[in-house]
Amino acid sequence: MRKITAGLFISLDGVIEDPQDWHFPYFNEEMGRAVEGQLGSADTLLLGRKTYEGFAQAWPDREKAGGEDAGFAVKLGDARKIVVSRQELDLTWRNSEQLQGDLVEAVTALKNEPGTSDIGMSGSVSVVRQLLEADLLDELHLLVHPIAMRKGARLFEDADTPLPLKLISSETFTTGVVHLVYRLDTDAPTGDYETAKANLSQSDG
Repeated sequence: MRKITAGLFISLDGVIEDPQDWHFPYFNEEMGRAVEGQLGSADTLLLGRKTYEGFAQAWPDREKAGGEDAGFAVKLGDARKIVVSRQELDLTWRNSEQLQGDLVEAVTALKNEPGTSDIGMSGSVSVVRQLLEADLLDELHLLVHPIAMRKGARLFEDADTPLPLKLISSETFTTGVVHLVYRLDTDAPTGDYETAKANLSQSDG
């Protein structure tokens, strides 16, 4: 089964809205390697409409410009791009198609297609939330920036039940950004105050 990875820029207080307004001061070579490692190694991209439109406006021009990021732009252009939207879309970027049918069913089928390369996601927060809930997202890469935005949409919305996650790996960059990789924890720990109190007693002893 193919693996789906999603990458998000996020502030210390959980804001993911308009990262272009606050994350660039923290973008260095370490972050560049993390982004390219997560997204550039995928041969298929799964994107929400807004993310796709932003990418389609920027990356083809960067590829034509031939600058330092042209190589990454070529990788994105060559990848198969599947766009999640209920609207009828005019897909102008090469190798682009619109996801058909139910999201969970379609993504399940996509994961079961032959191949060993990852399916990469960037942004596309509403899709990320749905795939996490359905246990279809294998890795959630959060690039946590040392800044509290104090306004804007957050990654996790209010809900009646918690969503336990398991930390897979972590790395701290020289900028103070922390790269955290999570997956859904289907075997989350349980306990109460009595459990915590017992552990405190053991640490004292």
